[in-house]
Amino acid sequence: MDEDYLLVGLGNPGRKYERTRHNVGFMIIDNLAQEVQCGFGLERNSSIGKIQKDGRNLRLAKPLTYMNRSGEAVRDIVQKYQIPLSNLLVILDDLNLPFGKLRFRRKGSDGGHNGLASVIYQLRSEEFPRLRVGIGAETRLDAVSFVLSKFDKKERGELPDIIKHATEACLSFVTEGIEKSMTRYN
Repeated sequence: MDEDYLLVGLGNPGRKYERTRHNVGFMIIDNLAQEVQCGFGLERNSSIGKIQKDGRNLRLAKPLTYMNRSGEAVRDIVQKYQIPLSNLLVILDDLNLPFGKLRFRRKGSDGGHNGLASVIYQLRSEEFPRLRVGIGAETRLDAVSFVLSKFDKKERGELPDIIKHATEACLSFVTEGIEKSMTRYN
């Protein structure tokens, strides 16, 4: 029997937020969809694509509920498709990590990230893998203004390589599991 996987990128829908730091999760899911040639359709409160990859049913999702309510969309998908939490990967920005740094975690707290807090609350569990992508910390701005700001020119130049690296990390999670992915990408 095929295993079901769900990779969810956290972000905010709409052009206003498109290239902001908080939408790194969406950017990675979009790149991943392009890599594996997966289209998206609307399904309740998410944009979802589905493909078969190496004998696995892989769903890619972007919640359309806005960041702070991402958990509602994730919960709906997990329940509808009966995705084991060990096969869920939540991809999100992290302002406490240096720009471009990736960090897989098997489980854990929200670390102050409201989107991840919503997912934890709605799933009633911290027991699912996540991939944090460093967006750096800008001390001149408060956290909300910073995560909703666009990348500067230097960062925009580096972003394609970071997104490509994160995409490879996501595929590693699906094909090799969390342990090997943590060893390789952390």
